[in-house]
Order: sequence, then C-alpha cells, then structure tokens
Amino acid sequence: MHAAPDSISLAPPQPPGMVRAFGLALLAHALLLVALTWSVNWKQTESATVEAEIWSSIPQQAAPKAVEEPPPPPPPPAEETRPPPKPVEKVQPPPAPEVKDADIALERAKKKREAEKLEQAQQEKLDKAKREKAKIEKDKQDALKAQKAEEEADKKRAEDKRAKEKKAAQDKQAALDAQRDETRRDETRKAQAEAKALAAQREANLKRMAGLAGATGGANATGSALQSAGPSSGYGGRVTAKVRPNIVFPDSIDGNPMADVEVRSAPDGTILSRKLVKSSGNKAWDDAVLKAIDKTETMPRDTDGRVPSPLTIGFRPKD
Repeated sequence: MHAAPDSISLAPPQPPGMVRAFGLALLAHALLLVALTWSVNWKQTESATVEAEIWSSIPQQAAPKAVEEPPPPPPPPAEETRPPPKPVEKVQPPPAPEVKDADIALERAKKKREAEKLEQAQQEKLDKAKREKAKIEKDKQDALKAQKAEEEADKKRAEDKRAKEKKAAQDKQAALDAQRDETRRDETRKAQAEAKALAAQREANLKRMAGLAGATGGANATGSALQSAGPSSGYGGRVTAKVRPNIVFPDSIDGNPMADVEVRSAPDGTILSRKLVKSSGNKAWDDAVLKAIDKTETMPRDTDGRVPSPLTIGFRPKD
C-alpha cells in the first residue's frame, strides 16, 4: 500500500464552491482597482493663471478692463478602456485516488491494533507502578514488623534475664537463710545435749558420792559405782525392737551381714551421736541403719532405769 493514497484518504474533504468563491474575489478586486483609477484622474485640474496690476504715482483713470472670454472648459478625461479581466480558471482538484475497501479495513485494523497496543502499554506501565508501590509499602511494613518483633524479643529477653537474676538472688538468700537456720538448730541441739549431759553427769556424781555404801557390785567388783555400767542381757533386744521399725530397706541382699553402730546417749535416753564402727559391706544397708537410729531419737531405758552409753549395737537385715 502506497503513502500518497493513504495521505489523500486521510486529508479532510474540500468545501464545496471553493473555485467559484475564488473567482468572485478576483473580480471584485479588479473592479475596485478601476474605480480608484477613475477617481484620481477626475480630480486633476489645470494650473491657475497669474494676473498683475501696474500702479503709477500720478493718478490716472484706468481704462475699462477688457472682457476676456472665459476659456473653454477642459474636456473630460477620457475613460481608459481596460481590458475585461480574464476569467478565472477553475482549478480542478486532482481526482482522489481510488482506495479499495480492503486497504481501508486493513488501515483501520492497523490503527486499532496500534491504539490497543498503546493502551495496553500504558496499562502495563500503570500496573507495574502499582506493583512497585505495593512492594515498597509491603517491604516497609515487613521491616517495621521485624523491627517491632526484634524490640519485643529484646524486651522479653531482658525481662527473662531480670526474672532469672531475681530468682537466683532469692534462691541464694533462701539457701543462706536455711543454712543459718540449720546451723542455729544444730548449735541449739548441741548446746541442749551438752547441758543435759552435764546435768546428768552432775547428778550421777552426786548420787555416787551420796550412796557409795549401797553399791550393788559383786564381791570381786573393783569399781566405785553403785551399780555396773553395762547393759542387761535383754537390753540389746529392746534397742533392736525400737530401731528396726524405722529401717527402710526394700532392696534384696545376699547373705545376712551385720552393721555395728556405736550410739552415745544422754541419761534420759536422747541420742547424742551415732557412728558406724563396722560396715556390713553393703552401703545401702549401712545408710538405712544410720537413718533409722536418727529417726528413733531416744534409746530405751534398761531394767535398772539407766540408758547405757556408749553402746555398740549390731543390725542384720534378715533378723
């Protein structure tokens, strides 16, 4: 398809009567020029005549002036005959090239596709700008959320650290307080036991000093006490009967080993100390016996009302 037919087909159509209007305009200008020329020639006149008078010093009577016949009027200017204006030839516009309907349809389809492509490009540009703006906004929001989460995490870690430090300080203080309380209780028990032991010793000395005459020893006895310090034959059974219910030992053991424990008691039977003098060979059984003695707290009195001290007692798991 050629460019010239396309440009002609796209040019606006010429208005009707253009040639006739152009010819009338030329004719009007020609007539106006003729009228102006005629008016200029009509106003032209001949030059005026000059008259002169002569005067003398002696007055004289002037003769009558000769009457001159007026000059004949100038003939009117002959009108210049101008040739009539040439008729304006009508300029016929070149015939419009024939444009086929198929070419017009193709051109319209091409323009439509170009317009659609342009509109699509503009829409894609707007969509891209929107997506970029949304992405920037989303990144900004994500950054703010991440920053806020990090601040919250730092705050929580700081609070957890303070709570742990506070709890550790409280636990340490509680341990110190418990240790002090236990130390005070141990000191109190020790002081009480020592006081009881001193009182019992003083009372025993007084009894021994006051009643040596009533000693119960045999003829071959060489002691100075009123009675023998050793326990009776059945005292060991009474001690075992009182301690054994407090023994907790669920484990099975091979054989029947014995654990010997030395117990020191106050005159009223309060257990002051216990010591393992011979192990059974099984540490669990030894610990169970020692704990049972601690739980018993007091030793039973012998037949004579006394509590022998120190006293070594043997314990077997299968007795």
